Amino acid sequence: MANSPQSKKRARQNERRFAVNKARRSRIRTYLRKVEEAIASGDKDAAQAALKECQPELMRGVSKGVFHKNTAARKMSRLSSRVKALG
Repeated sequence: MANSPQSKKRARQNERRFAVNKARRSRIRTYLRKVEEAIASGDKDAAQAALKECQPELMRGVSKGVFHKNTAARKMSRLSSRVKALG
């Protein structure tokens, strides 16, 4: 348990950051799921549109420190190749 004033403040800050990061991660996962669903339905136009919406969200997550840069790049690469492979 935090005892000093500084450690109590750090605990409060960590809780707030955790909530913000959790919301960001959830939002990004929603965009990723939309792309996955569009790929699963076989609709190339919808998949491309969803991918175009997803990319800035992913990169924003990188700049905010939620995801590592290579993780986001890997996700975008795999999704874009799957969209490209659609009919």
